[in-house]
Formats: sequence, structure tokens, C-alpha cells
Amino acid sequence: MTQRDTRTLSPDAQEALRFRVVAALRGGMAKASAARTFGVSRTSIDAWLTRVALGNINSLRSRKRGRPAKPALKGHQAATIVKLITDRTPDQLKLPFMLWTREAVRDLIAYRCGLSISVRTAGRYLKRWGFTPQKPARRAYERDPAAVKRWKQEEYPGIVRRAKAEKAEIHWGDQMGLRSDHQAGRSYGRRGVTPVIPGTGRRFGCNMMSSVTNRGHLSFMVFNERFTAAVFIRFCRRLLRQRRRKVFLILDRHSVHRSKAAREWLDANAHRIRVFFLPAYSPELNPDEFLNNDVKSNAVARRRAADPYELAANVEAYLRDTQRRPNIVRNYFHAESVRYAQE
Repeated sequence: MTQRDTRTLSPDAQEALRFRVVAALRGGMAKASAARTFGVSRTSIDAWLTRVALGNINSLRSRKRGRPAKPALKGHQAATIVKLITDRTPDQLKLPFMLWTREAVRDLIAYRCGLSISVRTAGRYLKRWGFTPQKPARRAYERDPAAVKRWKQEEYPGIVRRAKAEKAEIHWGDQMGLRSDHQAGRSYGRRGVTPVIPGTGRRFGCNMMSSVTNRGHLSFMVFNERFTAAVFIRFCRRLLRQRRRKVFLILDRHSVHRSKAAREWLDANAHRIRVFFLPAYSPELNPDEFLNNDVKSNAVARRRAADPYELAANVEAYLRDTQRRPNIVRNYFHAESVRYAQE
């Protein structure tokens, strides 16, 4: 005869069975006999006896199943945790983590609210609060939030007013180095077998400088030598040959941009070009950074160059194609960090 699995019984029937088993044991029945008679395991009997020994007979009563109707965290506690996760990093709160993971949130709740929850529960809280796992952006400690705020609210609007008065175009410029071993993107492969992409083992690179406008214009120059004042001046001359109107060029505070040779050339050509500098350590304010990321991901990482000449040719071809599609350049200004520069 097949013995019925007591786990299929209703909660009330399971509760009654537990009381009957414990009553039989108290009446002198052996554990082995009780297990055979009532169709339960010795492990369950030992667990029930332990619960009775630690509490009382009422500990055998059935409890409500499933998740609790109300979250363990109170409303004000949840608001505090959300604010801490949004405004701080774990190490700033003296937690042994660098990033906000489910484990870090679990420990934060235990430290701040005195509640012990599981990692899965911490994940459910994060989902309920609207948090998702994301690749974090790096931001320098030296960045001055007051300077960034002043740039957005005062300095850049002043540049816009001045550009309208002088009928000038506002260009955002930047330079970067490109390496042949830059890797981006993913490739499908069989589970457990890492895809192998053939390519040269040599390392080489090239450099580029570019400028973009919120109207979709792109200017660029690809070069192999080091970025010096002479290279910067050569780019500016090419930019002025392409544009009929006066140019207001916004750059970062690279030492070449502020060098003596660059300042002297800019002063001599002040009737055609003026340079303005972004706040220090604030690359996220420059729309041209999105062009840089675009080029690295699509012109370098997804095209395997065999030598420096092919690398430079790939970059130039991609930039010329982007130059013919101003809508792509305009899209760089749609990101949240540079939306202020759309007008």
C-alpha cells in the first residue's frame, strides 16, 4: 500500500497531525512507531519536539503561508534607505562594498533599521523602489559641483547670448587617442566556450581631434603624432577654413589648450575664434565625448585593423560617414548630461 505524502494535506490537517504525533509520543509511543503509524519522517518528529521544547505546544500551530501582507520595512525606513542608495556609495557609509549590490543593501538595512533580511528580499525591495543593475559612470573626486552648476546656469547661457550678439557658432571640441586593442561589444558563442576573434598581436594607435555643434556639424582631424600646441593650432585653422562664421570653441582644460603658443595664436585670431573652458574634471558636460565613445565602439572595436594606416583609414571613413548624417551628431546632445547644450 502506497503511503500518502502528508505534505499534500491542508494546513489544518497538518496541524492536527502534529498535535496527534506529539500527544502519542508523550503517551509513551516510540518515535519509530509514531513515524510508521502516522506516516511522517523521524526528522519531522525531531523538529516538532525541538519546537515544543523551545516554546510551547502552540508552536505546532500552522502559520500563514506566503509572503507577509506588509513589508517588514516601514515607510520612513524605506525612504531613508532609498535616499542613502541614491546619494551615497557603500564605502561612504562604512560598508565593505564599492558598489550597491543586493548584499550591500541587505547589510545597510540591517545596520540602519536592525532588520535581518535575505539577499532575495533585498532584490525585491530594489525592484519595488525602481532600482536596476547598471554599469556605473566614473566621476572624479576633484569635480566641483558648484562650478558645474555655475557653468550650466550662468557661464554657458552667457556664452550663448554672446554668440548670438557676435553671430558666432558654438562648437564643442575634444581630442582622444585610439588603440588597436580596444575591445567593446559581445559575440554569441556556445555556452562555456569563449568566442575567439582573430586579430594582430601588435599594438598601435592614432589620435583624433573633433568638434560638434548642436546643429549637426562635425569637424575632425586624424593624426599620428603627439597632441601638441602645433597640432591644436592646425586643427583650429582647418576648422576656420570650413566655417564662414566666427567660432566659439568650448574645450576641456587640457594643458595644450592653455599653452603659451596656443594662447598667442588665439589672441592673434580673436576676430575669428574664441575658446572657452569647461569646469575641471567634468567630461560629462561635453557632447563631443559621445562622438568619442561612438568612434571607439564602432570604428575601432568592431573593425580589426592590421596596421596603423588601416586603423587611421577606418576612423576617417567612419567620421566622414557620420559627417554626412547630421541627425546622428544632433542625437549626441539628447543625453541627460548635455541636454542643456541643445540650444
